[in-house]
Amino acid sequence: MNYEEALSYIHSVSWLGSKPGLSRTKRLLDLMGNPQSGLRFVHVAGTNGKGSTCAMLSEVLTAAGYKTGSYTSPYVLRFNERMRVNGVEIADGELADITAFVKQFADTMDDKPTEFELVTAIGFEYFRRSSCDIVVLEVGMGGELDSTNVIDAPVLAVITELALDHTAYLGNTVAEIAAAKAGIIKPGCKVLSADNTAEGAAVVHERCTSLGCPHYTPEYDALTNRQISVGGIAFDYHGEHFTVPLCGTYQFRNAATVLKAVEILRTEGFRIDGDALHTGLSRTVWHARFEVLSKSPCFIYDGGHNPQGVAAAVESFRACFGGVKPVVLIGLMADKDYKTELRMLTGLAESFVSVTPANPRAMDAASLAVEIRRAGGSCVPAESVKQGVAAALELAGGRVPVLALGSLYMYGEVQNAVRELL
Repeated sequence: MNYEEALSYIHSVSWLGSKPGLSRTKRLLDLMGNPQSGLRFVHVAGTNGKGSTCAMLSEVLTAAGYKTGSYTSPYVLRFNERMRVNGVEIADGELADITAFVKQFADTMDDKPTEFELVTAIGFEYFRRSSCDIVVLEVGMGGELDSTNVIDAPVLAVITELALDHTAYLGNTVAEIAAAKAGIIKPGCKVLSADNTAEGAAVVHERCTSLGCPHYTPEYDALTNRQISVGGIAFDYHGEHFTVPLCGTYQFRNAATVLKAVEILRTEGFRIDGDALHTGLSRTVWHARFEVLSKSPCFIYDGGHNPQGVAAAVESFRACFGGVKPVVLIGLMADKDYKTELRMLTGLAESFVSVTPANPRAMDAASLAVEIRRAGGSCVPAESVKQGVAAALELAGGRVPVLALGSLYMYGEVQNAVRELL
């Protein structure tokens, strides 16, 4: 099996669909010899902030000298991004070899794994073969029934900020979603949760109490002298100065989560000195989160795809640019709460350009333009993402920034278009 054949197998129609439950993942891993059993994990769930938190923490652990695995989703440019060791993506050949290894067991199962379950099994095998000291493991969706939750108690369970998302699967209230996320908490682990909503915090705290798990929250107030620009954020934390090259006001909260996570990991025997902490944070890269794709003319991409994410992008833009109104390039999924998102954006944007992201759930550009006009904005629909980038740049004319947002699924096309056009 070569790399192309491996990706074809992983993405094949027979694997599509979402079927909640852990039985298929457990069966597949049993057949493989349970590669996850000898690994230690930081397990990360939540609605927003998971990816940035995982990226920062992985860099810090790597800088501290630990062989660090990182499992994240979705990828924004290349499938291999989903599993890394010390920041390096899995090699094409190794992905092909491991996929072939997993395939021989998956093909014997009557109840076939889903795509995500298959990828999770590949990731565990990769981290086992790499002899990782620690794996930062991001939940795909939810927590309790997510295929990553087959692991034993992690060293640390982290729950980032909670909001309404994936309601068809996780529930219609923050409490229900919190309960699904809190499913990663197991007896014997320590827990760190953002607790950004009282409703969600109560659910997480109750879970920790019932299982006897120590429960911590980030020290947001300890971040002082906060500064933000398109180059990233800077702040003081308990008298020390830190810089993180990730822009966005929400990155202060994510950084506070990581700093508290490091404190907890130190109590678990991890040796993470100050130099490693500063180095790891200062070299973190995480695409599509208020990322500056071009400084002149200014072009920013943010993958905010739910009301909380869009609100954070709006807040971040205003923090960096004050009262300047951008041209907004936007593509949305039809199954999201797009009306709420558009209400937030019409007060920010000078004008809109709508595009259709490459996803079956995407709202087409013309329909989105109609919705934007109904919300009180002016919008030009584009026939392709590249044409949308060109139209947005023309409308901005170098006077104002372009802010692209609404979906991670169009990031690659936007990035390529910006490189070609500028």
